[in-house]
Amino acid sequence: MNYNQMTKKQLLERLNFKCKHGHNGIAHPNCYKTEKHIKEKIGFLDIETSNLKANFGIVYSYSIKVENSEKIYHRVITPQELKSKTMDKKVVSDCIKDMRKFDRIITHYGTKFDLPFLRTRAIIYNLKFPVYGELKHTDTYYLAKRLLCLHSNRQNIIAESLFGETIKTRLDNHHWVKGLQGNKKSLKYILNHNIADAIELERNYHKLVGYSKQTNRSL
Repeated sequence: MNYNQMTKKQLLERLNFKCKHGHNGIAHPNCYKTEKHIKEKIGFLDIETSNLKANFGIVYSYSIKVENSEKIYHRVITPQELKSKTMDKKVVSDCIKDMRKFDRIITHYGTKFDLPFLRTRAIIYNLKFPVYGELKHTDTYYLAKRLLCLHSNRQNIIAESLFGETIKTRLDNHHWVKGLQGNKKSLKYILNHNIADAIELERNYHKLVGYSKQTNRSL
């Protein structure tokens, strides 16, 4: 929960609220939401990078799809930014800003890759990445691993198994190499691939989430 984005009125309402446990709406935000019938804001996050390690690579793009909506927050690095000293700093900054628009972030294998990669790049640039307890996180990789019996828990395999098809585009290494050179066609391809991943992530999540208790694990 990002209280910095709340108005004074919203903060006072939470402070003056008292739940059945005797706490206010800041100390017990879930009680506040339940009693006020406030629906959790969920975003489906995926990133594309130039390398699997954040001290060697950069963030090409990110996509965060709003649950049950066609709206997708997204951003791809520009050729000009690639030539600058800070390269992906603005992309990472914008991604963090958009992440804070949600209460819960959904990823696929984000526990091991997307989130540590973003956190590392943010720390390198001295950006304020969400701290423990600020946002909730659910990882569909571990949902699938626990709930299903597949030969692989990759996102496209889950989709093919559950829906008979995947909407993921091909991971074309040509575009990932050309992207570092600022090739506009390749950067567009990477972003479109990124957006498709976020859309498929939501579809997989909705198919699986009903079979598991929703946890409040922190991002």
